[in-house]
Amino acid sequence: MTTVLGDEIDVLAKAKRAIAGDYLPSDAEEYMCEAQLDYYRRLLQEWKKLILSAAQDTLQQLQDGPIREPDLNDRASSETDWGIELRTRDRQRKLIAKIDSALRRIEEGEYGYCEVTGEPIGLGRLSARPIATMTVEAQEAHERREKISRDD
Repeated sequence: MTTVLGDEIDVLAKAKRAIAGDYLPSDAEEYMCEAQLDYYRRLLQEWKKLILSAAQDTLQQLQDGPIREPDLNDRASSETDWGIELRTRDRQRKLIAKIDSALRRIEEGEYGYCEVTGEPIGLGRLSARPIATMTVEAQEAHERREKISRDD
């Protein structure tokens, strides 16, 4: 069974393959030029489309009928699998909100820049996590503050 994060990465990789062409963002270009913005816009839209498609498949399977395993152990296993599937879909529902936010930042000209420092996030980070809103350093500082406040 795949992990939730693994599933998320797989869907993103599938989205990258779906929009694959001759273009990949490069450091040789001006940061967040029109070509880069278009690439990330298409990537985010494809990622969202794939997530919605998977959610629709899950919904269809749920509508096809309840779990009818005659053996109690098989039924318990199936219910556990469905629980994991539904938690995954809930996580992806939240991911769609982040994708929509990233698409909105593209339209507003804020995509690719840290919401804390205003510095460029970097093409490497955006390729790995297109919904990133902070540089690695700002994210690490944020997580440290979060951990300290949680520990108090």
